[in-house]
Amino acid sequence: MASLQKLGHACKLIPLKTLGDIDLVKPIYDLGVQGVFTKELDTALLNQQADLAVHSLKDVPTILPKGLTIAAVLERASNLDILVHRENFNPHKKEKTIIATSSIRRRSQWLNRYPNHEMVNVRGNVETRLKKFETEGWDGIIFAKAGLERLGLLPPHFTTLDWMLSAPAQGAIAVICREEDEPVFQACKKINHKPTEICVNVERDFLYHLEGGCSVPISAWAKIEYNRVHFQGLVSSLDGTKEMKTIKNFQISECKKIGCEAAEEIRKSEQGNIILEEFRKLNRPPQPGRTVEGV
Repeated sequence: MASLQKLGHACKLIPLKTLGDIDLVKPIYDLGVQGVFTKELDTALLNQQADLAVHSLKDVPTILPKGLTIAAVLERASNLDILVHRENFNPHKKEKTIIATSSIRRRSQWLNRYPNHEMVNVRGNVETRLKKFETEGWDGIIFAKAGLERLGLLPPHFTTLDWMLSAPAQGAIAVICREEDEPVFQACKKINHKPTEICVNVERDFLYHLEGGCSVPISAWAKIEYNRVHFQGLVSSLDGTKEMKTIKNFQISECKKIGCEAAEEIRKSEQGNIILEEFRKLNRPPQPGRTVEGV
């Protein structure tokens, strides 16, 4: 936490492993819990084992545990996804192409553009996934660009996927503390980046009002230009065959209603409702005496 140290606050790092880091076999959306990368850190905060937690904001559930609050959002890095690939790889020319990702959002958008490609699941931290890419013989693997840049692990051969709409709050870092801890909250507010906070709140509102999480391919991106918020939201099917997109432009003063209105537009559209109903069926618990196949 270099930003807090520069303000004169002494900081000590406490390493913790989360469920998302421990179970590297199941896809994230199959783990069956909210906050697979945040739950253990939230517990440490609530038990007063730590004063604050630092998260990639895209991993933070839209509803925080009672007693916790987002104290600061740091200035956003790149929100874009990239494809790390073999030298001279061309996705249009290879007959049998294998792309790795653990994200159903990335999977869905990739299959929408390249329906004949094979997608494989990959889990683990950045270093683990890069090593798997080198040994498994896949043609490409999708990462958030910001994550590789922060770790200094951006490889020589990659393509920026500027056509792929990112996850809500991708590229942003959140600092979370206890609501009752006013000194820590006030210290963190000094490192808050207001333009980033506005944009990620719009994106997370969109996610919240669609009742989406890791089990629904929901994408969102907001940016501020000339005192206006420009927003794009997308919901897509798992196989990439169906998509529903919304685009909104608002004054900054109206930012608190953008996410809700965009989500409402998706829900009321025929295509959006069809896509969301598919996921409602997948997540609906079986009725007594009945079985559910293909889940």
